[in-house]
Amino acid sequence: MTSITQNLQAVQHAIAQAAHTAERDPQKIKLLAVSKAFSTAAIREAYEAGQRLFGENYVQEALPKIEALSDLSIQWHFIGPIQSNKTRAIAKNFSWVHSVDSLKIAERLSAQRPDNLPPLNMCIQINTSGELSKSGINMEQVSELARAIAQLPRIKLRGLMTIPAFAASLEMQRIPFSQLREIKDSINTQGLTLDTLSMGMTHDLHAAVLEGATMVRVGTGIFGERHF
Repeated sequence: MTSITQNLQAVQHAIAQAAHTAERDPQKIKLLAVSKAFSTAAIREAYEAGQRLFGENYVQEALPKIEALSDLSIQWHFIGPIQSNKTRAIAKNFSWVHSVDSLKIAERLSAQRPDNLPPLNMCIQINTSGELSKSGINMEQVSELARAIAQLPRIKLRGLMTIPAFAASLEMQRIPFSQLREIKDSINTQGLTLDTLSMGMTHDLHAAVLEGATMVRVGTGIFGERHF
């Protein structure tokens, strides 16, 4: 058994434990393997261990991987900051995009999504910590943006994403995830049907699951430390 296979099993066990604590069905929590900075060989290894969802942060790094692994039934998710000149490549090559924080970017992705592909699944990224260094829109702006994106063709608005500031305690980790869940619930009372909370990474996965995460994004916990 390879280390990646063992790591995957450990992460899946951690998800199941957190789900049990939260009295949730672990099958309803998807694991997104963040493969940024890792090789196609590592991705193939994870795939052979049963992983199917992979997330990339940089278009220029992702495209060669997508081509090299085109023989595999991988669902590719884009999770990094989006530049306007990269939207066409994202629209053509990914099934999901988690990091939309403006109507302009959403409109470009909508216009550039090929007609022969299913609608592009989309999450709005929210800056729950208020840090200037973090991407995402303010919490107060989410409802208006969600209603606008929901009207776009070739797009399916699925939910919300956040990358909160680091917090050491479980209690502090839960706060931004709780805020994200409350925003999703509020938006759904306005007639939309968001079903996705993309939140939680290697260090705060447990807190995210306790607060309702439906997709957790884990890189280091699966592939090991990155060496940039």
